[in-house]
Amino acid sequence: MAWTWRFEAADGDEASPSVVPEEFTTQGDAESWIGEYWKDLLEGGTEQVKLSDDKGVQLYTMSLREAAEL
Repeated sequence: MAWTWRFEAADGDEASPSVVPEEFTTQGDAESWIGEYWKDLLEGGTEQVKLSDDKGVQLYTMSLREAAEL
């Protein structure tokens, strides 16, 4: 199974990530990667991300801006 992130700007349109993601074979790998690079992504214009599996099932949306405000 493959896991993918969708990167979005503040208006919800798809954004080009400032850090190119690798291929993720597990949900944990995808989540670890976002945990490492979310600040760089936010600085590059990504406001939120969505994690989906290879069947296109969206698991959740996460705001990078809200994470920065914690």
